[in-house]
Amino acid sequence: MKFRRLQHVSLAYSAGGQDTVRAFYGNGVGLREIAPPSTLEARNVVWFSAGADELEMHFFPGVVDPEHPGHVCLEVEDLAAARRQLETSGYTPYETTPITNRPRFFCRDPFGNLIEFTTILGAFQ
Repeated sequence: MKFRRLQHVSLAYSAGGQDTVRAFYGNGVGLREIAPPSTLEARNVVWFSAGADELEMHFFPGVVDPEHPGHVCLEVEDLAAARRQLETSGYTPYETTPITNRPRFFCRDPFGNLIEFTTILGAFQ
């Protein structure tokens, strides 16, 4: 197998929560919503562009384990501004184990999915 790149991430949201997904990831995080494939529209999916080369985040109705440590990491240009934007929107970012050259914080989305926000300053040490 020859790996090319990460193309998308799929996360769950509670049934009926499409507007909440849009509010957090669209308004709160600032991702641009894109149309899902027409074959999936009936499944109540919400899709966002999450970077270059068609990197996407997909959201489907399902069950979320808010205690699970699995997460998605979003690299942002200004970590302090990202934290302020989330706090202003009523979310609670929190610190975790530091990593050299990777300042970061975590935040749960409205459904309990764990999201890491980071800025890459250099190589791991």
